[in-house]
Amino acid sequence: MIKQTIFTLFFNALCLAQATQVPVIEFSPRKYLCYRSPETLTIDGKINEPSWERVEWTDDFVDIEGSLKPVPRFRTRAKMLWDSNYFYIGAILYEPDIWATLKNRDDIIFYDNDFEIFIDPDGDTHGYCEFEMNAFNTVWDLLLIQPYRDINKANIHGWDIKGLKSDVAINGTLNKPGDIDSCWTVEIAFPWEAFKEISATEAPPKNDDQWRINFSRVEWQTEIHNDKYYKIINPVTGKPYPEDNWVWSPQGVVNMHYPEMWDMFNSQLK
Repeated sequence: MIKQTIFTLFFNALCLAQATQVPVIEFSPRKYLCYRSPETLTIDGKINEPSWERVEWTDDFVDIEGSLKPVPRFRTRAKMLWDSNYFYIGAILYEPDIWATLKNRDDIIFYDNDFEIFIDPDGDTHGYCEFEMNAFNTVWDLLLIQPYRDINKANIHGWDIKGLKSDVAINGTLNKPGDIDSCWTVEIAFPWEAFKEISATEAPPKNDDQWRINFSRVEWQTEIHNDKYYKIINPVTGKPYPEDNWVWSPQGVVNMHYPEMWDMFNSQLK
């Protein structure tokens, strides 16, 4: 019985190891100094308060596999701030054709072009949150007990961030094929109380505390038929071509759920 148990454990571990992808790039996380905002930000998607103007953008997003793939077609970058009540994130997504279809909270938002945020407060790769939004400002928030590679049913789909604020500003026209849009900008305010539910880490953080975070942008190839956007179908598979995944910190694998590869933000009081 003991031998059988050992064999079973070994076999399960082997299967898991075979199923787990290994990042093929060097671990080199970026860092961002996240300053305290002296003003309460208005969440309208516009990223135009003086506090936003004073802080730097992240590096431009790259392909999720890093230098293994071409530079993204469209530019994306983000900013971060915080105050006593919220952790703020703003981002700009350049896009000549802005579209969205999903309108219900907790729809699978990456079926549209989207912006995504992943936050692991204590950096232990367990108990982290995922947030996604599209150009309609439809959001999907969920809690990951562990990465999908480690456990079945890793996500708690019904977990909602109480007190969340988010909005989108469209520089162009939404769902209007035929014209050329500029970009859409997003603004999100995460209440600190949400992170207290999933981590023992202090929230808001103390000066020089480090949290692990990453951003992702999903971009589908589309074409226009009868004045509507449609995903381009691969004639070989009969399915849409795979989406592009553009991120702040490359994962070295097409999978955002490798928290150990995410970047760090350091909280700064001023």
